[in-house]
Amino acid sequence: MSGLGSYLAIVNPAAGGGRSRKMLAPALERLRAGGVAVDVAETQDVGDATRIARDAYGRGRRRFIAVGGDGTSYEVVNGLFPDGVGERPTLGFLPLGTGNSFLRDFSDRGVEHAIESLVAGQTQSCDVLRLRHREGVIHYINLLSVGFPADVATLRARRFSRQGELGYVISIFLGLARLHRRPFPVRVDGASEFDRRRCLFLTFNNSKFTGGTMMIAPKAQVNSGLIEYVRWGAIGRLGLMRNLPKLYDGTHIEHPLAECKAVKRVEFDLDTPVDVMVDGEVLTLHCQELDVLPGALNVVA
Repeated sequence: MSGLGSYLAIVNPAAGGGRSRKMLAPALERLRAGGVAVDVAETQDVGDATRIARDAYGRGRRRFIAVGGDGTSYEVVNGLFPDGVGERPTLGFLPLGTGNSFLRDFSDRGVEHAIESLVAGQTQSCDVLRLRHREGVIHYINLLSVGFPADVATLRARRFSRQGELGYVISIFLGLARLHRRPFPVRVDGASEFDRRRCLFLTFNNSKFTGGTMMIAPKAQVNSGLIEYVRWGAIGRLGLMRNLPKLYDGTHIEHPLAECKAVKRVEFDLDTPVDVMVDGEVLTLHCQELDVLPGALNVVA
């Protein structure tokens, strides 16, 4: 180990269909040539990145690099919090996985931008969103969604995970065929009543993008101290097909059935657990409350 002052790169070698492992050596060589000290730890199974990050933080590490996709970053973040609330950690990225939505808020140049930012030591504060659910707590920095995006992500994860981008497209069209609009009762910022209207989806965002290039929350800012809440009402199948391209440029929020607002706190009143998509990961959770840890993380971006 080169010491606590170096970055610990937590590598998911399976990310991007194994591309992460193939691209790692030249990326690390460029970082070290630029004066960035890096130690490396590889994951072997789901949850390893969380465990590695938590153990390293407990030993005094404060600088980390998530090597993989959004799912790897999600696991690392959950290893840093809630401990990271005490002393702000720094998280950089080597986006070598399939989906790297979070970094698109800063650049569409992927690995090149990430390496340049790490070499330059280019950091900024970033909020961390905290979801309390019946079984515990999770933290995230990109977005959490229920409804159509979560249905698509769940379908892809369970049936088409090996088809890459094609699997995502197939899942979108199957999601359209099965279109399920239902209520997800929520109350924002202490409103007098829960909103129990049927909807296509609800999404609770810290950054703008999901699915790589889908701009689900065009007004989101990673250090606003607020949750960007986007709701799309019970649009029909034909209407969704006509408006689907607008999810990629952010103009879907102009639709009459769409709502977008910045909030501090969200409460849920769900009867049962639901499928959620959080930072590229698919989980089934009985959501209870969502809030923000303002500026709790430094990101290198």
